[in-house]
Amino acid sequence: MSQAESGDREPGQPARVPGAAACPGCSGSGDMEEARRRLCTCRRADCGQLPAPRAPECGDCPIHPSQEGWFCFTEGRAVCAHCAIPGPCSSHLGTSIGEAAERMRNKLVDVCEKLQLRLASVEKFTAETLNNKSCSVKANASSARELIIQRLNFIREMCENEEQRLLEVIHNEEERVQQSILTQKTYWMESQQKLTDIKSYLVDTLTKMDDSALVKCQKEIFERAEEAEGILEPEDSNKLNFNLACAHSHLLGNLWASAAMICIADAENIHIDEKTLHSSLKLSENKKRLTFVRKKAHSYPDCPERFEHWPNALGLESFQSGLHTWRVDVRNSCAYKVGLAYSCLPRKGSGHESRLGYNSSSWVFSRYNEEYMIAHDGQLKTLDLLRCPKSIGVLVDCDGGEILFYDADACAVIHSYKTKLIFPIHAALAVADESIAIVH
Repeated sequence: MSQAESGDREPGQPARVPGAAACPGCSGSGDMEEARRRLCTCRRADCGQLPAPRAPECGDCPIHPSQEGWFCFTEGRAVCAHCAIPGPCSSHLGTSIGEAAERMRNKLVDVCEKLQLRLASVEKFTAETLNNKSCSVKANASSARELIIQRLNFIREMCENEEQRLLEVIHNEEERVQQSILTQKTYWMESQQKLTDIKSYLVDTLTKMDDSALVKCQKEIFERAEEAEGILEPEDSNKLNFNLACAHSHLLGNLWASAAMICIADAENIHIDEKTLHSSLKLSENKKRLTFVRKKAHSYPDCPERFEHWPNALGLESFQSGLHTWRVDVRNSCAYKVGLAYSCLPRKGSGHESRLGYNSSSWVFSRYNEEYMIAHDGQLKTLDLLRCPKSIGVLVDCDGGEILFYDADACAVIHSYKTKLIFPIHAALAVADESIAIVH
């Protein structure tokens, strides 16, 4: 490439390889044209010429060993400048080896500068950030351990204090009842002896005293008889009963409920008994979702277990001992009941005997629009909840005789019942809007 040729290009632009203005194989005539046919390298689709063999790279050319080397940017390799004129690089952009090398050096300098900056960033991150993180992790772990130990020690201390208090309360209640029993026993033993003495006196009077003596002693006889009248009939008293309420503790109840709700990982795998479904309810295939059907009632076969009037259903599984819990997703409904019932709960009729929460055989948490209530044996209590529960949990301690309703998402106790469960229990549900589902 001549100086004149290179002077017309813009600075920084690669030069065109000499002879690149036109393809030597696409013009001319005669023998020269035939020769150029064999050397054509323009690679144009409409050329129609045969491709020429590739020119040898710079340094390998046996004809022009002293020619200055050129670098073809298109093919990314060094070429012989003289041979490039009719060769494969005749239409490519190129420059001298020296200029190409200079450009390469400049690029390498830029790369080295970037690497230096990256290296400095990595060194700074390692020296400062990671070291600080390591110290921070140690400090945070130490604080976390101290917090856990502190809180568990507090809980442990509170539990030990509550245990000691409750045991003392139970001991005092036991002593009170035993003292009452002892007092009553002493009194009634004395009364028994007194009645025995009066009875013996009267029997002796009747059998051993003659008529004259009997008449003379009638005043004394009736006075002794009146003594017996003063001794009343024995009656049972609450003072002779151990008060189980003394064992109740707000702290213990909440700790127990929280531990039970959190530590029982899996809810009971409860299914709804299809035979108990009211005709307005539809049961899903997995027997866990109840859907209320407003317009079209299902035609279920009649059976003694089926609820006739109220839109109720009972769980298939029953429990009579142990600790059990189940959860019901209620987010889609604004009219439902969730709870438990004895298996002996009546199913027929429109009275309270088959209505959940209105008899002694059922305990339920219910919602109707924005009103929340708990109900048992017709005793209804309205609840003022801070949030609308999305999932209601039921926790039953059959042996301990306790029923808890709780917000399953917040693990917060909504209400509890202390009662003695005497029959097998089933999950009880009712829905009059959209659907509810047992969660497992």
